[in-house]
Amino acid sequence: MAAHDSVNKSNKPVTSGNRIISFFKELKAEFKRITWASKEDVKKALATVMTFCLIYVVIVGLLDYGFKSLVGVIFK
Repeated sequence: MAAHDSVNKSNKPVTSGNRIISFFKELKAEFKRITWASKEDVKKALATVMTFCLIYVVIVGLLDYGFKSLVGVIFK
């Protein structure tokens, strides 16, 4: 019941044009509240992600090579 009480009630008829304008006004207000990471933080995060991706690629490549060699020995 409390959710219905907090709804903004107005006497204006709700049309699709009003809803679209209202949506973009609210969207603009939300964009003003965003706090973006600093450039240094983004660089650190990017370096960390790239490092872990490189490590993962190397490990998967070594496992692939190892299993390929093992299958070659078994079926030779």
